[in-house]
Amino acid sequence: METSHQAHHTEESLDNLHSGFHHMQAAHCENGVTTALLKHYGIHKLTEPLVFGIGSGLFYIQLPFMKVNGGPAISFRTMPGLIFKRTCTALGVPVTRKKYTSPQKAMQELDERLAQGKPTACQVGVFYLTYFPKEYRFHFNAHNLIVVDKQGDNYIISDPIMETLVSMTSYELQRVRFAKGAFAPRGQMYYPGDNLTEATDEQIRNGIIKGIKRNCRDMLLIPGSFAGAKGIAYTGRQIKKWKNKLGDDKARAYLAQLVRMQEEIGTGGGGFRFIYGAFLQQAHAYLPIDELLDVSQQITVTGDKWRGAAIQAAGIYKGRLGSQADYDDMGNRLIEIAELEKKAFKNLQNAIKKAKSLV
Repeated sequence: METSHQAHHTEESLDNLHSGFHHMQAAHCENGVTTALLKHYGIHKLTEPLVFGIGSGLFYIQLPFMKVNGGPAISFRTMPGLIFKRTCTALGVPVTRKKYTSPQKAMQELDERLAQGKPTACQVGVFYLTYFPKEYRFHFNAHNLIVVDKQGDNYIISDPIMETLVSMTSYELQRVRFAKGAFAPRGQMYYPGDNLTEATDEQIRNGIIKGIKRNCRDMLLIPGSFAGAKGIAYTGRQIKKWKNKLGDDKARAYLAQLVRMQEEIGTGGGGFRFIYGAFLQQAHAYLPIDELLDVSQQITVTGDKWRGAAIQAAGIYKGRLGSQADYDDMGNRLIEIAELEKKAFKNLQNAIKKAKSLV
């Protein structure tokens, strides 16, 4: 059934057809969808880093008693949909979100919005996205894209991961909207209100403060040892045990899972730190507290260290490394990152207390 490539328009013709919608490529799908969709409906001040920070997108958790695709259940992101919801709430933007039991109804209601010229976001599964290279297709159901228009049986898609607009047939779009498994999207579509008024600097400033406070809470104050900075250290300690506990093949597979969640699904470890560092730099324009710039540098350093950890993990699962000392090195890298992020977010906590005097 995967014949849509024959029906895909050229990149140039797609862009010409849909000049009313400005496609944006982004580092992370939900950031990109939120930024592009709000711009289309009237809010132009937001950037991807501001959306990520206001939406408190930085997160970490390892659920010790749960497995995903046979590996550890690790997430570098908040629950799907929260970045969009939190950003809209901060700006006073109404949000509609719908899930369906009937694929026919889900497609019909999407078609009705598109017929009115209203681009609409959908949560979908990645595995059957025909325009993705095969090596990027995983059973991951928290991907976000915008359906811009419908031409015959082809839906015009703005996927923030792609350089340009792409298209899918109705069969293909329905299949990814109703993918099975964890976080099954159940035809989920969502959108802001129409004809929005531009966000004020005060709204953005208050959104930044609330977003930072929430992110400090998530990285420092969640009880237990599995979430936030404590969760990163927990994973580091676990990695040191994997070789002896699981054997080489399974230990390598677990590390592959970690890197996949970190670097290939939703930007994860290093990428999220670079976005958050950019957020703190941009936040400084609204909150002129120099400590924000200091923490931005600290978070960027941890981003580099996450990338270094990914390279170390890749060396192990590809067989170039594999001794217990290599696993110890990998675990110690995460424990070091945990300590650095704990310090950075404590500094950020202190910095944001100063913000009260500026608002």
